[in-house]
Amino acid sequence: MMGRFFIALSALCCAVIVAMTAFVLGDIAYFGWEKLTLSFLLAAPEQGMAAGGIFPAIFGTFFLVLIMTVAVIPLGVMTAVYLNEYAPKHSRLVQWVRLAIANLSGVPAIVFGLFGLGFFIDFVGKGMDAAFFGSRLVFGQPAILWAALTLALLTLPTVVVATEEALRAIPDSHREVAYSLGATRLQMVRRVVLPQAIGGILTGGILAVSRGAGEVAPILFTGAAYFLPYLPKKLNDQFMELGYHIYVMATQSPDVEATKPILYSTVFVLLALTFVLNFTAIWVRSRIRRRLRLAK
Repeated sequence: MMGRFFIALSALCCAVIVAMTAFVLGDIAYFGWEKLTLSFLLAAPEQGMAAGGIFPAIFGTFFLVLIMTVAVIPLGVMTAVYLNEYAPKHSRLVQWVRLAIANLSGVPAIVFGLFGLGFFIDFVGKGMDAAFFGSRLVFGQPAILWAALTLALLTLPTVVVATEEALRAIPDSHREVAYSLGATRLQMVRRVVLPQAIGGILTGGILAVSRGAGEVAPILFTGAAYFLPYLPKKLNDQFMELGYHIYVMATQSPDVEATKPILYSTVFVLLALTFVLNFTAIWVRSRIRRRLRLAK
């Protein structure tokens, strides 16, 4: 009897969550459908943002998430592999690293933005300019590269934790069989552990994409711009981003009612882009899992 009660309660909670999500998406789609045209999606913005489109913001968001993913997944996977496969189990250093990762996941996003400004732009970027470009300002300024690396640090704990959980789920007997066949530790990790943990690794990547695509605070100081009617062509270019664009329109517009349809349409596009990126990663994960099952 008690088991049925908890099953019914869990099902009710799931239904409430689904209904709330559907209500939010329906509200956004209803009020934003008016401006959601092909020209709105493919045109550049015009001064004042009362007309034009949001294509530079869509492109900037996609490019930003792509660079962030390329940066965070290798670093997060290598960190998790070292902690789980190479580091001594009771090492004090390993405990400190895990504590640092746990603390990093709880740091407010705005702190990452200030860190990106101080470290990536003022220290790394200006140091590169002084070493390679003389007095010319190239990397010592807000840019999409620094914004993506800042987001990579923000989402790093997500990838590390998901990958480490996937590595722990692999039975030790698989590792012992690989060693008994003469494999080195590197060969065991490459041929046995990582292929079985690919699902968890991609799950961490999906969660990182979901969080990185909607963050605004870390890119406030590191590269995002409100009005740039052109696409970023180099890593040291500034860029438009959908989340920051929504924030500015919602807080700085002189006529909120006039920009409300544009605001709702932009929110709808951001959600759609996030879903597309997530579904693409889920599709890639399912394909890889299917290939691994067929290979067995």
